[in-house]
Amino acid sequence: MADFTPSHDPDTNPPVGPRVDSAPRPLPARIPHKGGSVDLEVLHPRHVPDLWQATQSDPSEASWAYMAYGPFASEAALSAFIGGFCSTHDPIAWAVRPHRSGTVDGWLTLMEIQPFNAHIEIGNIWFSPRMQRSRAATEAMFLLMRHAMEDLGYRRLTWKCNALNAPSRRAAARLGFTYEGTLRAVMTVKGRRRDTAWFSILAEEWPARAAAIRAWLDDSNWDQAGRPKASLAAPG
Repeated sequence: MADFTPSHDPDTNPPVGPRVDSAPRPLPARIPHKGGSVDLEVLHPRHVPDLWQATQSDPSEASWAYMAYGPFASEAALSAFIGGFCSTHDPIAWAVRPHRSGTVDGWLTLMEIQPFNAHIEIGNIWFSPRMQRSRAATEAMFLLMRHAMEDLGYRRLTWKCNALNAPSRRAAARLGFTYEGTLRAVMTVKGRRRDTAWFSILAEEWPARAAAIRAWLDDSNWDQAGRPKASLAAPG
């Protein structure tokens, strides 16, 4: 982790933070989001049949290793979970429907929503193995990131994960999040200690991050076989 110098107002003694727009940000709305390769639909029990089929694409159950829930023993168990999960106000969950499959292959949320602090998090991301590391997966995350930072005007967007979750840490770095540190033994999940790694993007960093993701998602970056010509790397 790079050294961090706290921002401060140079005209104050002792030093305090710079003034910011302290107006509360709007709460995220339960609305769909449409992209070039994926659609996000507000999570609903009607998505359970597709999601149950999606869970069956992971016989190793590795995709659940770092989740606080799952795997689910039956479609009924998944249905009971989705029924509660889709009715909460924080997190707010969306189902992910890639255009190539036409089926719902996962979900993700906006959470830890703090309108008065202009802070919000993208998390609770579960994508089936067939959707992981795809254009649709990246765009699904970008659609909610863009909604939070551009439509709603949040100042701080965070990502956190189990510190042992290497794929999630790589995804955060690839999307342009800055690693802030690891909180040790901060949670107990499924009876096991969890150290949590934290990442963030601030409002002033967002334009460059967004431009990099948009360029990667653009049709001009994809060949006829559906492979990206250039990799997505954080700016700077």
